[in-house]
Amino acid sequence: MRLCQKLLVICFFACIAGNGVCAQNIKATPFGKGIINFVDKDSTWSMKFSARAQLLGTGTWNHVNDGPDEFNSTFAVRRARLKFSGFAATPKLRYFLQVGLSNSDIAGSNEYTGGTPQIIYDAYLRWNFYQNLELKVGQFKLPGNVERMVSSGEMQFVDRSIMNADFNIDRDIGFMLSHHFTIGDQFLVRDLWAFTQGEGRCITAGNQGGYNYTARVELLPMGEFKDKGDYRASALTPEISPKIMLGTTFNFNDNASRTHGQIGDFMETDNGLGYSDMTNILIDAVFKYESISFLGECAYRGASNPIIPMTEGSSDDYIIPEGWGYNVQAGYLFPNNWEISGRYSEVYLDEDLLPSNARKLATVALSKYIVGHKLKWQTDLSRFKYLEGQENYLLRMQFELHF
Repeated sequence: MRLCQKLLVICFFACIAGNGVCAQNIKATPFGKGIINFVDKDSTWSMKFSARAQLLGTGTWNHVNDGPDEFNSTFAVRRARLKFSGFAATPKLRYFLQVGLSNSDIAGSNEYTGGTPQIIYDAYLRWNFYQNLELKVGQFKLPGNVERMVSSGEMQFVDRSIMNADFNIDRDIGFMLSHHFTIGDQFLVRDLWAFTQGEGRCITAGNQGGYNYTARVELLPMGEFKDKGDYRASALTPEISPKIMLGTTFNFNDNASRTHGQIGDFMETDNGLGYSDMTNILIDAVFKYESISFLGECAYRGASNPIIPMTEGSSDDYIIPEGWGYNVQAGYLFPNNWEISGRYSEVYLDEDLLPSNARKLATVALSKYIVGHKLKWQTDLSRFKYLEGQENYLLRMQFELHF
């Protein structure tokens, strides 16, 4: 809590200093474009500061065969984050920093994070060092499935799908090289190559196993989307002609020490950490035309050692979720910025390992975009179904405020 207070105090005095000393260089911006948008008078550096929060209410009904139904409700600040971005020395050298303040943002401290909260989400530099080549260095989202790479503040539903929960490759620290080129008049090809530590974000203990290797290729045969619409959910920026992006990612985590690679539990055993090679394959497609938006994706994970005993002779094991899953979702945006959308997801993990985890999820949603994704209200109703016969119903309502 003290750390959050210190950050807020620093931001407060930074705002005062910026307005008092350099007011002539601060641009007035409309709502949703940042609290401060500062450019040095010599154009040698810039900073945009913004903040956002998600306020979430949920109600869950658990229906178990031959048992009583259970109801639970929760109200929480789902996300509360501060963001800093800009350029330094030259517009070709850009930076981005994002920190989390809510309890769910900073949860997960352990000995590998130095026993401190995981407050830093992103901290990286992007250097456009030659033509269409750009190098990213620091902690960032790996180029995995599109649903994960879409910002949590720009989603079509209250949260991401169950397929994403089991198969996304999340954030890591290291290097990424990105490149793009055009074939003919508009066929755009983007490729991304990442070499990272493999243990995920905010790790202070150093590399615990091997390294992580990721490659992604994206094909946009009809050219670029408007306003980066392939990485922003819903059709808030209508495409006057059909646009599609086809992407595939291959990820290999050598001697991974966590159950999901970059996330999950560290697999601690009597003889130190347990390790397993993990291979992830992710394929997705994004389509937008006028008021229609569509996303389809599928994923596969394989592991060289999917079961690792916690202690010798114990029945408790670390289990790496091998298997596959898919997710499809679509929405229609009305002229008054109300949107109806639907999602269907299935996940099939190895039944010999996790028979109760193969499940299906259907969701319907209603959203009102007051100022795009920056100020919006969303609600959705989901039905979970497990192979064991249990059914869960989840009703969520969320308000997004993004300065």
